Amino acid sequence: MNHNDAPIIVGLDIGTTKIAAIAGRKNEFGKLEILGFGRANSNGVSHGQVLNIDQTIRAIQAALENCALSNPDLEINEVYVGIAGHHIKSLQTRGDIVRQDADIEISRAEVEQLINNQRKTFIPAGDQIIDVIAQDFHVDSNQNIKDPIGYNGVKVGANFHIITGDRNAIRNINRAVTRSGLQTKDLVLQPLASASAVMSEIDMEAGVAILDIGGGTSDLAVFYEGILKHTAVIPFGGENITNDIRLGLGVLKTQAEAMKVQFGSALADETKTNAFITIPGLKGMPAKEISVKSLAQIIQARMSEILDFVTYHLKQVGLDHRYLNGGIILTGGGSQLKHLIQLTEYATGLNARIGLPNEHLAANHIDELKKPMYATCIGLILKGYNDYDHQYKEFKEQFIKMEVPSALRKQSVEAPPVMPTAPVDAVAPVAPVESKTVNIAPRIKFWDKFKNNLIDLFKEEEDQVIR
Repeated sequence: MNHNDAPIIVGLDIGTTKIAAIAGRKNEFGKLEILGFGRANSNGVSHGQVLNIDQTIRAIQAALENCALSNPDLEINEVYVGIAGHHIKSLQTRGDIVRQDADIEISRAEVEQLINNQRKTFIPAGDQIIDVIAQDFHVDSNQNIKDPIGYNGVKVGANFHIITGDRNAIRNINRAVTRSGLQTKDLVLQPLASASAVMSEIDMEAGVAILDIGGGTSDLAVFYEGILKHTAVIPFGGENITNDIRLGLGVLKTQAEAMKVQFGSALADETKTNAFITIPGLKGMPAKEISVKSLAQIIQARMSEILDFVTYHLKQVGLDHRYLNGGIILTGGGSQLKHLIQLTEYATGLNARIGLPNEHLAANHIDELKKPMYATCIGLILKGYNDYDHQYKEFKEQFIKMEVPSALRKQSVEAPPVMPTAPVDAVAPVAPVESKTVNIAPRIKFWDKFKNNLIDLFKEEEDQVIR
């Protein structure tokens, strides 16, 4: 596929503290070239949920305006949106289908049918299925198959990880996006988006836990043997730490945030006892001195609580340091706290490192995008490309199996038969006409139209044959 045929995909991260919009396109080396970037302070969002739609719309539009300033030629209509929040839940299911002809190879359409059947799974009233993820397949007695296409068998099935969310919370996100003049291409669970941006295939095989510490929530995704084993949303994030500092030290919220970023540490023992921060007094009141160790103790207490949740979830799925050889990858804005790696290793018993989205970015990206707080947004673009590649591959396979109808060829590919009225000694040779090849590479913005036109043409061809 030509580099110029690759679509421009936009990720929109609607977070508690920030809203980021990033537009990217893959180059010929498979790396993302960032074509536009904008961010704005988030209002109307609390713990990952949109509570005030009007405020959220203004924040989204501000991020889009900043993105437009970075690239005036960029036109944004569709976005992949990240979703998180307390309302997110997950469950495990298993599904099977019995095939009519065991001698025919399993097709992609049958796998899609198997996945779509899981969308009928019973879930609590008021919830909605966000995503259905196949973990591993089985064909008859063959187990732990990653891709069953091409296998033969009577019965094919799979284990599934189903992600659900509150219907009203999902509706609020879609409303905010729609009223901002955009269309939601897909909703993606934020820890899965972050995971795709910061981990590699080796990490998935080795076993790894991704902890995305955002402003309102901390999102967890656990992978083992290349399979997504567990997802969870922990209801605490960087905003909770800021509020703890504000209440514990009696300072303003802006002062608490500034102290956390500039002087904060996740380990109180690593700070100096005699180090102090001077805070200006309010309205003529004397300045206040804050102990750096006291600040670190507040941060450590909240971070330890978040890591206790991580340990609890890992125990629930039976994965610990014996299985997760890749350890824990920390990402998100909260992962930038000093000494957080040491605290994580102490609290969980797993190796830890900071996850950066650099591996998927082309060399010319700005330094700002190296920060782990943009991992979710980069992951949303990668999710868009994964969908695009899947669609393209599925379409190409179907196209190859089909006979190209005459309506798609040049009408004069073959000379029409000549019925002479009188004997002819010689017939003049007919000059060969160059046949028109069909370009199966879908173009930007014309994918759906192109596919629908093909379907209509096949219908027309069938009608002509019947007549």
